[in-house]
Amino acid sequence: MAKKAQSRKKGNTTGIHRNGILKLVLRVVKLVFILFVGSSLFFVILYRFVNPPVTWLMIQRGFERKGRGLEWKVDKKWVDFDQIADPMKRAAVAAEDQTFLENHGFDFHAIEKAIEKNSKSKKLIGGSTITQQTAKNVFLWPGRSFVRKGLEAWFTVLIEAFWGKKRIMEVYLNVIEMGDGIYGVDAASQSYFHKPASQLTKRQAAAIAVIFPSPLRWSATNPTRYLKHRQYLILKNMRRLGPLEF
Repeated sequence: MAKKAQSRKKGNTTGIHRNGILKLVLRVVKLVFILFVGSSLFFVILYRFVNPPVTWLMIQRGFERKGRGLEWKVDKKWVDFDQIADPMKRAAVAAEDQTFLENHGFDFHAIEKAIEKNSKSKKLIGGSTITQQTAKNVFLWPGRSFVRKGLEAWFTVLIEAFWGKKRIMEVYLNVIEMGDGIYGVDAASQSYFHKPASQLTKRQAAAIAVIFPSPLRWSATNPTRYLKHRQYLILKNMRRLGPLEF
């Protein structure tokens, strides 16, 4: 009897110990979740009014350059929305997200098309909107994973709610990678065409928008035949777009 009582006591102690650990784990998870949500909201609201100083991609590319024996390079200059030529905004929408002003951060039709194409091809095709790309560029690290995609969706919802389309476009065009160590359309405009972003023509804006998907491989001033065709299509889409009322 004494042994049975001792065994029951030991079992109860083990059960209490496990419950204690479970409660501690749940408490930690809850705390991490609250901290994540709180910090997410804080930085999203902060960047509604304060321009993001740097992104994870800029830091990564800087270390990659150092690894190749080159100097650290982050060539960027922030320009306000009104200092970016209208053709550049139109070119970005025409090239990357033609439903930008109508969608709420996600283009489900484009996502379905991308999934269908990716199932038939080894070359991955994205279906991300400008809002999703901005969320990724500002708040997340480069790469592909379900975790990163989930976080991208979370930040997409937040910036759609707190920023609005005008701010999203402004941030997008100021942080996007445009070449080796070149970020934002003003730095790209100066590098490729030796003029500020406010003076870009339609053809120059389309030439810059063409290289958005692969700025380290492609050049706005030395386009391949494929890029020239893409530029033609972007110019065509720019003419089709109605007025962009941000």
